[in-house]
Amino acid sequence: MSMTGTPTAATDTLPTGLLIGGEWVTGSSGGTYDHIYPADGRPNATVELAGDAEIDAAVRSAWQAHREWISYTPERRRDLMIALADAMRDDIERLGRLNVHDFAVPIVMSPGHAALAEGFIRYYAGYVDKATGTSTPVSNKFDVNLIEHEPYGVVGIIAPWNGPLVVIGLNVAAALAAGNAVVLKPSEISPFTPLRFGELCLQVGMPPGLVNVVPSGPDGGAALVRHPGVRKIHFTGGGHTARAIITTAAANLTPVATELGGKSANIVFADADLDAAARLAAFQGPLGQAGQSCACGSRILVEAAVYDEFMAKFLAVVAAAPVGDPFDPGNLVGPVVSQAATDRILQVIDRAVADRMGELVTGGHRLGGDLAAGYYLEPTVFADVDNRSPLAQNETFGPVVSVMRFTDEAQAVAIANDTTFGLNAFVQTTDLTRAHRIARQLESGSVWINRNSDISPQSPYGGYKQSGTGRAGGLEGLREFQQVKNIRIGMP
Repeated sequence: MSMTGTPTAATDTLPTGLLIGGEWVTGSSGGTYDHIYPADGRPNATVELAGDAEIDAAVRSAWQAHREWISYTPERRRDLMIALADAMRDDIERLGRLNVHDFAVPIVMSPGHAALAEGFIRYYAGYVDKATGTSTPVSNKFDVNLIEHEPYGVVGIIAPWNGPLVVIGLNVAAALAAGNAVVLKPSEISPFTPLRFGELCLQVGMPPGLVNVVPSGPDGGAALVRHPGVRKIHFTGGGHTARAIITTAAANLTPVATELGGKSANIVFADADLDAAARLAAFQGPLGQAGQSCACGSRILVEAAVYDEFMAKFLAVVAAAPVGDPFDPGNLVGPVVSQAATDRILQVIDRAVADRMGELVTGGHRLGGDLAAGYYLEPTVFADVDNRSPLAQNETFGPVVSVMRFTDEAQAVAIANDTTFGLNAFVQTTDLTRAHRIARQLESGSVWINRNSDISPQSPYGGYKQSGTGRAGGLEGLREFQQVKNIRIGMP
């Protein structure tokens, strides 16, 4: 790990209001939030927070916009979504910079989030005039039996702080293509890119209120979930919050789809390209987004015959990764999101050391020097971890990974599946037959073989077990935001 100093964050105009019905709203009933830039620990904006009144106004505005949206021809809606994708492409530099201001994701990664969102919007635009219903035969062979897919109307989408642009791509794009209007509630920690996205929706000519953006904390989220005008909720985040959302939504029987956390296994077999496997394990693990990703491969399972060789290569990659100012394109690793996250992650590390859950081989501390004011943690690796330990079972959401040994395929699969999560799994091997065999045994919504988790619009993405319900991407993602109607016409 190499370190570089953190200069003052670049000066950019940061959007801080609420966007409701095509208008900027300030003086909101939810108060304000002093947004802290994680790289230097200093406030960089005061953000308006939506309260009950603003959530209600957003839902009402969304219903009005929904009626206008579905009155458009499919071709017009398609073309507006394509125009939105074009606008995001043209705005990618600004979106990338705002993403850094949001939660200090390194600038070398940040535009990729915007590009992913653009790609999903462009993909789902293609479905607007092509996703059809069906006609099926029934007992009376002369009847016409139609099965149609209709929008819910207004959906609430709750985005996490660690990837608002990703959620815009995976969920907002599909909701719009399905014919819905959206109330998008980003975290108060990362409001800037969602607000800019809302501006772009208006700039390309989408109806005001089709996408309302209402940054807020838990209170605003609860108001959105319990609002009787919201017909479906999609939530991306942690299991604890998901349980609270599902409980609140039950009062109105509002359906809820979720994409939750992970404790993903990365299985490295002895026949793998160990240099490539070490790089992938490092950047899919403690280095990529400082481990603050639901897709993090935080449990690395290595075949015993190559364990020592792999560890040497892996630790060398971790040690060489430059950590520092997220706006410096030479840096690959930035800070974690907050002081609270810093304290929590260090407590996880200290407990793992004290309880001998594994051997701490590198990292484990907060970085000082020029980086002391920010929330920088050393990429941290524990070796020979007990998979039954809290370190291996609980999502850390930071730059901490557990490495463990296995002796054969059966043991590797057993360890990988021994978790309450099931979002991603990774397999490193040159034996394609083995790869197929292992993939079908892994209890995971996605299995990535010899590659990182590169989410694509064409493929459904989501979890097994406590990693969530529902899917994003592909036709399955579109259907998440549609309800099914049967129309049967009796013929004389």
